Amino acid sequence: MSNFAQKNEEERIMALTNKEILLHARDYVMIVFGLFCYCLGYSAFLLPEQVVTGGVIGLASVFHFALGWNVAVVNYGINIILLVLAFRIVGKQFVLRTIFGATVASVLLYFMVPLFPAPLVAQQPFMNVIIGSTLCGLGLAITFTHNGSSGGTDIVAAMVSKYSNISFGRMMLYCDVCIIGSSYFLFHGVEKVVYGLIFMIIYSIVADMVINNNRQAVQFLIFSEKWEEIADHITQEAHRGCTVLDGVGWYTKHEVKILLLMCRKYESTHIFRIVKMIDPAAFVSQSNTNGVYGIGFDKVKVRLKKSDIAREASMPEDTPSPHSTE
Repeated sequence: MSNFAQKNEEERIMALTNKEILLHARDYVMIVFGLFCYCLGYSAFLLPEQVVTGGVIGLASVFHFALGWNVAVVNYGINIILLVLAFRIVGKQFVLRTIFGATVASVLLYFMVPLFPAPLVAQQPFMNVIIGSTLCGLGLAITFTHNGSSGGTDIVAAMVSKYSNISFGRMMLYCDVCIIGSSYFLFHGVEKVVYGLIFMIIYSIVADMVINNNRQAVQFLIFSEKWEEIADHITQEAHRGCTVLDGVGWYTKHEVKILLLMCRKYESTHIFRIVKMIDPAAFVSQSNTNGVYGIGFDKVKVRLKKSDIAREASMPEDTPSPHSTE
């Protein structure tokens, strides 16, 4: 390799490295912001109303109301104990990511909880539960969409789902319901349990809406005589691949080229700008898709039956897999 080519290769690697660093830095900033929203909703609206939520933070609330222990310290201690138990089961990457999230959350709780001795909305417990649940769901969704973890029942669910057919979500639900139900024995009333269950419902809906909105995908069909130029700009600027299809315009009987591409919903405006800039007369069709799976999108999360796994493992190497798309 010539010195010139080697220099270009080193510059390309350096550019990729810098880009990866920026992406990771942005993820950590957004994780901290998400955890801030979560801790604000909990400290300012839920804890002053004596509402026991789900997760380890809910368990920490139980110890706080029963024994007067500091919520932040108990939350962090339980997370560390669970992580020590889970280290060999869930892997190093999950543990490191969770330690960061649990540490940030506990530090924020340590300073926020004393700032709000009373709920922000006075004498409106239901309103406080709604606002607190919304903030917690929003914060958790931001944390998850940037590859973060707040710890808590995530760890228990990950350990159980590793060796059981119980799904991750179902295991988290079981843990949360048990923790929320324990508030009955603290306050000897159904009211706090109901508020805890309302929190769980609103919190889950908000988190799902934010996470799914970020993952929504759209499909474009673009008809244009300048299809090559449009495809190049989409590849270089939007960093999305295109597939070129052959078609025939039945009115004109002329052959046409059709660009097929899929992207995230939030990227669609960028695609429209590229098309309009190059060919304002282009015919564009956009449609929502139920799901896009593969490189650059979501992973297929389907469990194979044991019989399918055994059959696939017993096949010769040159035999096509029954799950292959080829």
